Amino acid sequence: MLKVAIIGTGAISPAHIEGYLQFKDRCKIVALCDLYPEKAEAKRKQYGLDAKVVKDYKELLEDGIDLVSVCMPPYVHAPVTIDFLDAGCHVIVEKPMAASLQECDEMIEAAQKSGKVLSVIAQNRFRNPIMKLKHVLESGLAGKILHAQVDSFWWRGHCYYDLWWRGTWEKEGGGPTLNHAVHHIDALLWMLGRPSQVQAYMSNVAHDNAEVEDLSIAMLRYPNGALGQITSSVVHHGEEQQLIFQGQHARISAPWRVTASASLPNGFPERDRELEEKLQRYYDELPDLPYEGHTAQIDNVLTAIETGAPVLIDGVSGRSTLEMIMSIYKSASTGENVQLPLQADDPFYTQEGVKRNVPYFYKKGNSIENFSDLKITTGRNYDEK
Repeated sequence: MLKVAIIGTGAISPAHIEGYLQFKDRCKIVALCDLYPEKAEAKRKQYGLDAKVVKDYKELLEDGIDLVSVCMPPYVHAPVTIDFLDAGCHVIVEKPMAASLQECDEMIEAAQKSGKVLSVIAQNRFRNPIMKLKHVLESGLAGKILHAQVDSFWWRGHCYYDLWWRGTWEKEGGGPTLNHAVHHIDALLWMLGRPSQVQAYMSNVAHDNAEVEDLSIAMLRYPNGALGQITSSVVHHGEEQQLIFQGQHARISAPWRVTASASLPNGFPERDRELEEKLQRYYDELPDLPYEGHTAQIDNVLTAIETGAPVLIDGVSGRSTLEMIMSIYKSASTGENVQLPLQADDPFYTQEGVKRNVPYFYKKGNSIENFSDLKITTGRNYDEK
């Protein structure tokens, strides 16, 4: 029975708590930690947990905890994760992995030294439509991928950035490119690999109480000539999110839709119904996951701890996603066509370098300690057509 601690009991913590509670025969939540202990106490009562509540996570480092979920703001992900790895704990850390590539490398090194599991949350990989889309891409039925389109569309009100740690390069580390599109950028890299070049733009068009961007657009070039585009936003009404891959033979996407074209003698298209039906059959015959979202990723980590199998999303995966995001910030800040990979001497490798080189769109205005526990949105499930 693994002993689990939740470090940070804010808006995302219920996804972790509810996930662990699905596996009561394998693990038990024994501790909750939050800078505001009353928030942790409220979660303890809400879920009926037999768990201690602490304000300082360091009180738990010698408590024999086996696994922690780090659900704190990005700027403290690295030190908290490293402290628990050094103490012999396995760690699940929320996205984004850290505030800089330097910190990612330090976290990966700590995991390697400790021999413990480090997994970075990217729960969208554990959605049926995303997992099935990955398998369809690997089947080759759609042909060589020529173009990828990622629409990471979210909407957040002006007051969203009033929370004390949001909207600053120092504490939040960035805007939607880092904190919202991270899910979709992870999925894109998982499915198509790393591009070789990035050209990007960003702006703050609707949130004059934040230093960071609220909209960015990136164009990608892959080594084989394929192109891609990523839009990261918190100004899009409806929060429509999708990944679209245009293959040489067919278009496939999440939410799932397939369209295939064949050429008429004059080069104009007609529907290739046979290929569409073949792709649809392949998709429909793929098995569903036993769990989805955070619950599925927690199951994946528990299995890795129990069996020694690798996790689907490790520190290297989390770092790759952050590298892509930092290349977008670099291009959008400097106007450069950024070449990947980013090197350790790059200004955008360290948090201090990032803070020196990014634009500060507005001065952060209001600063409140906490919002009440209202409903939050964590992205679509991709089942909608």
